[in-house]
Amino acid sequence: MGNSYAGQLKSARFEEALHNSIEASLRCSSVVPRPIFSQLYLDPDQPPFLPEDVKPKVEELDKELVHRYSQNGNLDFSTNQTVNEMEDEEEDEDLSDSSSPPIPYSQKPAPEGSCTTDGFCQAGKDLRLVSLCMEQIDIPAGFLLVGAKSPNLPEHILVCAVDKRFLPDDHGKNALLGFSGNCIGCGERGFRYFTEFSNHINLKLTTQPKKQKHLKYYLVRSSQGVLSKGPLICWKDSSVFSPAKSSSAVNLSGTQDPSRNKNIVKPLALSVQLVGKAFAAAPLSLRATDVANENANGGRNNVLSSTVSRPVPHSTSPSPGCAAGDQASMSSSGPPKKRHRGWSPGSPVPPPGLAVPVPTIRPSARTEPLLSVPVPQSMLTGILQPQPIPAGETVIVPENLLNNSGVRPVILIGYGTLPYFYGNVGDIVVSPLLVNCYKIPQLENKDLDLLGLTSSQLLSVENMILLTIQYLVQLGPDQIPLREEFEQIMLKAMQEFTLRERSLQMSAQCVSVSPGQLPWLARLIASVSRDLVHVVVTQNSLAEGISETLRSLNEMKHQQKLPDYVVAICASKIRGNEFCVVVLGQYQSRALAESMLTTSEFLKEISYELITGKVSFLASHFKNTSLDLDVDTFQIYQPQLTVARKLLSQVCAIADSGNQSLDLGHFSKVDFIVIVPRSEVLVQQTLQRIRQSGVLVDLGLEDNGTAYQRAEKYVVRLDNEIQAKFEVFMRRVKQNPYTLFVLVHDNAHVDLTSAISSSLSHGEPSHGLADRVINCREVLEAFNLLVLQVSSFPYALQTQQSRISSSNEVHWIQFDAVEDAASEDKLYFGLNEYSKSLQWGVTSPLLRCDETFEKMVNTLLERYPRLHSMVIRCYLLIQQYSQALMALTTMASLRDHSTPETLSIMDDLITSPGKDKNGCGHMLVIRVPSVQLAMLAKERLQEVRDKLGLQYRFEILLGNPASELTVAKHFVTRLKAWRGNEQDDWIPRTYQDLEGLPCIVILTGKDPLGETFPRSLKYCDLRLIDSSYLTRTALEQEVGLACCYVSKEAIRGPIVALDLSEKEHEKANGSENDSDELLIDLDRPQSNSSAVTGTSGSLADNGVSSSSAADKSQKQASSLNFQTVAHSSVDEGTYPSFTAGETLKQECDSLGNQMASSTTLKLSSLSSVSQTFRWPAHSAKDSKALRAALPRIVILSKAAYCLLSSQKSGNLPSSSSLLPHADVSWLSSLRPLLHKDMSSEEQSLYYRQWTTARQHHADFSNQGEASGSRSFHPRRLLLTGPPQVGKTGSYLQFLRILFRMLIRLLEVDVYDEEEINANHTENTEITQSSNDHWPDIEIFSKMSFDLNVHDPKYRTISPVYTEQLSRVKQETSKETKSEEPKKRETVSMMLTKYAAYNTFHHCEQCHQYMDINPAAQISDSTLHAFTFSSSMLGEEVQLHFIIPKSKENHFVFSKQGKHLESMRLPLVSDKNLNAVKSPIFTPSSGRHEHGLLNLYHAMEGISHLHLLVVKEYEMPLYRKYWPNHIMLVLPGMFNNAGVGAARFLIKELSYHNLELERNRLEELGVKRQCVWPFIVVMDDSCVLWNMHSVHEQSSQSLEPGGSSKNVSLKSVLQHIEATPKIVHYAILGVQKWNSKLNARKAKAPFSRCHVHDFILLNIDLTQNVQYDLNRYFCEDVDFNLRTNSSGLLICRFNNFSVMKKHIQVGGQKDFVVKPKIMVSDSLAPIMPLQYICAPDSEHTLLAAPSQFLLEKFLQHATYKLFPKAIHNFKNPVLAIDCYLNIGLEVAICYISSRPHSVNVNCEGVFFSGLLLYLCDSFVGADLLKRFRFLKGATLCVICQDRSSLRQTIVRLELEDEWQFRLRDEFQTANSSDDKPLYFLTGRHI
Repeated sequence: MGNSYAGQLKSARFEEALHNSIEASLRCSSVVPRPIFSQLYLDPDQPPFLPEDVKPKVEELDKELVHRYSQNGNLDFSTNQTVNEMEDEEEDEDLSDSSSPPIPYSQKPAPEGSCTTDGFCQAGKDLRLVSLCMEQIDIPAGFLLVGAKSPNLPEHILVCAVDKRFLPDDHGKNALLGFSGNCIGCGERGFRYFTEFSNHINLKLTTQPKKQKHLKYYLVRSSQGVLSKGPLICWKDSSVFSPAKSSSAVNLSGTQDPSRNKNIVKPLALSVQLVGKAFAAAPLSLRATDVANENANGGRNNVLSSTVSRPVPHSTSPSPGCAAGDQASMSSSGPPKKRHRGWSPGSPVPPPGLAVPVPTIRPSARTEPLLSVPVPQSMLTGILQPQPIPAGETVIVPENLLNNSGVRPVILIGYGTLPYFYGNVGDIVVSPLLVNCYKIPQLENKDLDLLGLTSSQLLSVENMILLTIQYLVQLGPDQIPLREEFEQIMLKAMQEFTLRERSLQMSAQCVSVSPGQLPWLARLIASVSRDLVHVVVTQNSLAEGISETLRSLNEMKHQQKLPDYVVAICASKIRGNEFCVVVLGQYQSRALAESMLTTSEFLKEISYELITGKVSFLASHFKNTSLDLDVDTFQIYQPQLTVARKLLSQVCAIADSGNQSLDLGHFSKVDFIVIVPRSEVLVQQTLQRIRQSGVLVDLGLEDNGTAYQRAEKYVVRLDNEIQAKFEVFMRRVKQNPYTLFVLVHDNAHVDLTSAISSSLSHGEPSHGLADRVINCREVLEAFNLLVLQVSSFPYALQTQQSRISSSNEVHWIQFDAVEDAASEDKLYFGLNEYSKSLQWGVTSPLLRCDETFEKMVNTLLERYPRLHSMVIRCYLLIQQYSQALMALTTMASLRDHSTPETLSIMDDLITSPGKDKNGCGHMLVIRVPSVQLAMLAKERLQEVRDKLGLQYRFEILLGNPASELTVAKHFVTRLKAWRGNEQDDWIPRTYQDLEGLPCIVILTGKDPLGETFPRSLKYCDLRLIDSSYLTRTALEQEVGLACCYVSKEAIRGPIVALDLSEKEHEKANGSENDSDELLIDLDRPQSNSSAVTGTSGSLADNGVSSSSAADKSQKQASSLNFQTVAHSSVDEGTYPSFTAGETLKQECDSLGNQMASSTTLKLSSLSSVSQTFRWPAHSAKDSKALRAALPRIVILSKAAYCLLSSQKSGNLPSSSSLLPHADVSWLSSLRPLLHKDMSSEEQSLYYRQWTTARQHHADFSNQGEASGSRSFHPRRLLLTGPPQVGKTGSYLQFLRILFRMLIRLLEVDVYDEEEINANHTENTEITQSSNDHWPDIEIFSKMSFDLNVHDPKYRTISPVYTEQLSRVKQETSKETKSEEPKKRETVSMMLTKYAAYNTFHHCEQCHQYMDINPAAQISDSTLHAFTFSSSMLGEEVQLHFIIPKSKENHFVFSKQGKHLESMRLPLVSDKNLNAVKSPIFTPSSGRHEHGLLNLYHAMEGISHLHLLVVKEYEMPLYRKYWPNHIMLVLPGMFNNAGVGAARFLIKELSYHNLELERNRLEELGVKRQCVWPFIVVMDDSCVLWNMHSVHEQSSQSLEPGGSSKNVSLKSVLQHIEATPKIVHYAILGVQKWNSKLNARKAKAPFSRCHVHDFILLNIDLTQNVQYDLNRYFCEDVDFNLRTNSSGLLICRFNNFSVMKKHIQVGGQKDFVVKPKIMVSDSLAPIMPLQYICAPDSEHTLLAAPSQFLLEKFLQHATYKLFPKAIHNFKNPVLAIDCYLNIGLEVAICYISSRPHSVNVNCEGVFFSGLLLYLCDSFVGADLLKRFRFLKGATLCVICQDRSSLRQTIVRLELEDEWQFRLRDEFQTANSSDDKPLYFLTGRHI
């Protein structure tokens, strides 16, 4: 050890370490302080070995739990070797340094009275992991829990706590010599020697105790908190791959036999028979235990080798690097370098007879199968409970079992201990299919309630056995057991028990079966199965029953009938009942074995069988019996638009979510990339759609000319080149931060493998690419990148670990046939429709099962049990099509050798081109997943076709995703001719390009990848898709090939004549038409009668034109049908023969009429009509509408047909209840049923709750310890919709409208209305020069005030009387009574950098202005009360300020800092270019989101004081959205008040504050008049400000004009605030913008007139002029008139204008006036004339403020109140001290009663009415006597209550001149609580 430290030990360092060590030992409470030498000599940078560090290596768990699986490795039989426990011991010996023989060891006897039981410590405490796995164990810091192995308890692990310094690191180094450990059983601490410790825990060793040998594993806690075995402890550099160990386990790696073709990867062997052969007579030990666990919660196994037992679970092969030894990462690529010692060179197998004890399975929850990928999470989420087993429990599998019986039995693990299997284990398969159904999980109470259970432990083993037998009995001969189905049966049984338990009030165990009753009950249930289910009961072990079954199978005579299932039950007294099921049925055993393989595995198996020549005898078997248009243009349909909008609104929802993940205001452009799976056709198809849609040009990404070529850079497929292309794309993303990029991942369900697992398992090269791209860090972090995943089968993206929030899923709209039928010509026909079509009761269904073919398959399957069924099916299918071709052309004698289904398809294919004048025909797609088989099929069929001379009749194509389409030249020429306008070099690149071409497409590849087929596709042959496709995605995506849009008529039930081709007609004639005809409900689609036999036939039979209908051989059927229909008003001419020149419209119209007439028929009139779909065979032009009309016909295998036909009789499950995807697993076997009619949103939530990603799934890593820590990617969306529904068109449309919206976000709708009353304006002679920037007060004060209101929003109010107005002739015809206000004109403007914004705007510059620091809470703003007295209100007013901390500098607080004293005001003389002086007040209501309250950009970021004025009840909302704004909260009494109250209080408060500030500053020596007296009052809809400059008229331009530019609010305010002598002006404002402002002739730069919306208000000058606080309307006109009449100056700057945004919500919206007491919900709206009533009447009282009711009434009651004034501006209505809108037809003459006020000249005017509104003491009888009224003029006096009304009449001596009647008194229709207003009307005498 001496100088192992680099360099000499420095004495200083030694002293320091020694000192620290002594100090630590003095302070340390534990026994062992850190040794000094470990401080000095261990690598100081070595990280501590924490449990977290263990997790990434959790694949080590495979060591004892699961068979060694390889994802894609092959069994290399040339070097297969096995090891056993003996070698395990030898390996252990090997670990000691010495090579001397082991020394016999005598153990010290245990102290007297201590416990010596294995598995317990001497204190008698249990140390077994099984017992302690759920315990919380406290261990001192620095200690780890490890597992020790006892030789006497091989199946158990003992738990110990050991100081981690004495354990090695990852590299097997740095373990201190010695030992320090604690017993966790009795808690004894401080064992310093391993010998002493091993004695204490009763290891009872026969050799010297060594920690290296007996401390085997780290123990880790799973996410459920279960303590379980973790990775091996790396003693002595054992992670290095040692040659000796390379052969210590079955070599499952991908090594290749040198004698084979190097370019072909060998597949995994099918089940185990090959292993059996390779090991010859080796008595391999096969256990199902680990298989079961492997698959604990998946419906299928991950890999084949679940059927091959790894003989030695206890291999010492260590650490993840070791490939052969460690299944998790099979990386070895070659045979072992060195033979294991002790094996003879010639013998690749160990000596026989060495069995290995293996942990057995007891029911326990494992939610995650162990897979072959290390992922940095622990996946051990359950625990094995090992049980010791007696040695005699073994089964020897008989030799030649498969050869003798023709059956490879499948053993379904049941409940209890499975025996060992020896001998010919290759001939049996062990399946964990149902094992999890028996492991009933513990559920939380809420889940139990959901399922209707009281407890999850309701079923005894006996019950489970009986249920299993019952299930097997009901399955019948041609179905296989399905896990999902049986789980539902178990659940129902438990629910029944719960019900019974509740009704009987007793425990469920009372109703269970006693073990004694079990055997005879079991036999009783099985007795009804017609010998298909046998029960074998044994006493000692399951081994007896299994052995007996296998023996009798082996010795069986061939003619003997086998049971399909044998249920072996062991009724053991000691262990209770155990059982398993041995599946012997020919079909069932094969289907179960094959369904254990994943798609990739069985495709490899098939290619292996083809490569190795295993199929040669099958091929010879078949040799003996065989011979020596209309182009779719891109169009967007309504559903696509709707879905595109849904996507857009979801993107907006993300932007609005407040988590700062997307800022739409930031972007001005959209760019995209589409990533598709590896399919050349799919790439071309997507390119075609992008080109046709024009999206590249619309988004401004490419020019018209270049878009076609450049489209290719926008579509990338997931192949090896993607990395480079994707990096280019990500570079674009980084370089263009103002562009929003959308990454569309189409068919996102296709490759879900995680990048890490694919790299370790050496999977297919494309595996994991999607994960690498979609989930890479750059994509997740790019703030300008949206990820849109698109999938028809999204289930695997909807697990518990999903990265997409369920709220970010956008689902295709549900089709409601009735509603959609009206609007769309085409209806979608998808999986559900196909399923439902089976219930239509037609003889030619759309989904078919070829029974004859299935029978042939079964015969062959029995003959060739060793071949994969798909190989057999494919060879048979090739033969079927070949024979059908020959039968239809040369050798009619072969007809009987071909199934009618195949015959009719081929007949249709061959004959249809001949019936079409252009030679158009149908397409047939044959799905052959294996590429090798597909190539074989293509070659064979081409050979037969060419020999028969049909090579010009139809084409045969191989649809291989890896390659482009290749079509024969003469067919390309034909396609070009049909299309008519293609260039010379055009070739078909997509299947849609083959429209009309008669052809067979043999579609290959693991999955169909979403390619769209032409409308001429008529048949989908899926007969090869069988029980290997037992997940929902796998099955549904195959049938998805046939989904398409069909004509509405096809679904909605037209009556169409039977029309068969000649050959088919001969057969059909006799059999169909005379016998039992169909009775079909008109709401269902129709089908034809069968073409060939009663059970099968071609739905799309050929003839179409009436010329063929007139054909002799068809006449009988046609006329029969037409006659039957004729009397029901459907004419025989339903399908007249169209000439080519006639348009499609007629065709569609006739179909529409026919549909209309046919739906009126009564059912009875159809009693003898045979209906049929008809496929057209016209020329392409004629039949355009009909060609697309009909659904495709799908021919399925029996297995698929059973799953898709949810028939009522047999309880067959629909495909939707299957495991959703092979990469996910069920979370629990107890879960509610997924209903077929669940919406896709509900299905998504179901899968998110009940499925979990498997370990190789890309989402597996997205899980935290707590479920809350799973992270959704905020900018990721999922678009799901059925296959071929139009998702591509939809997302391209989404890109388009997203771009439009971004542009729209940069635009704003502003009012664009010309000023009103422009012609009424009086010409004032005094003007200023148009070049002046500010008004000259001398000139300006001499200008007269323009009383006319010019603001266009006031176009419907009463004009203000002027002398000018009296000369205007009013039209009497203008009775505008319309209640609907005219829509105001708006125009769209681009926002500039100076705009005011609402809450939806986010950007870097203003986010601090908008938001409080995220760390700070809302409480960082403080609430301050502010009280002042108001003379108007006659009482004290208390307002509340909410002041954020950051804004407190604008206020003055008392010395204690608590009390708000005033708001700081600047001085008139201040000149600060970076501030505006006036505080800005914005009253806002109902616009917490939409109000333009963000003035940061408008103020150019400078300092300003902005106060929001809000009502009390709206304060929380405004505070939430504008946390950084100062709020002024109005008192609660004003909650229902109008805008007048807000303006009144703003002004009152500001004046009070001005006085306070004057007092405060006076103390500092400032003169009172020097304090700035202005405030800005601005609407919350002011968005942009403009400056207008006039250019002088030049000789060229006769038109005068000007220019305008957008300026900031800051510059407008600073300009106005700089006005000379500004304190002499009362109000300053700007004009309202409109688009004609610049074009009009130059007007004076300043006007003395009304100003609105945006004003600077001098609160000092206007101290005595108040806003009317009661007002809802025209409060500013009223205030302007008062101000002017007080002789004050109002100035409008005409060189500035303000643009007002059209905001649709909030603001001064009308109250919805409702009755105070609602009698019924559906009341007619209340008209304004009902807003008043006679006092004390029975009138309906209304819930609205009295002032509001009054103002609305006055607007509409002109004709009643002031009849003389209507259209009579010469005789206006006199209004004293108030302006109220009394209707457009009446002019109001405003007169102020104040002394010295300025009023309009009314000499000589006779008034037509008098309006007195709440008049004060300034109004007296003398004042009124000055004015003259017309005879019959009317009066209206309005007061607060009845008494003041009477007093006013008396005080003003009104009765002298006016006549009143009792019935002329009215009140607003309020209840007395709401203080109604009263008014009296009268007539002038």
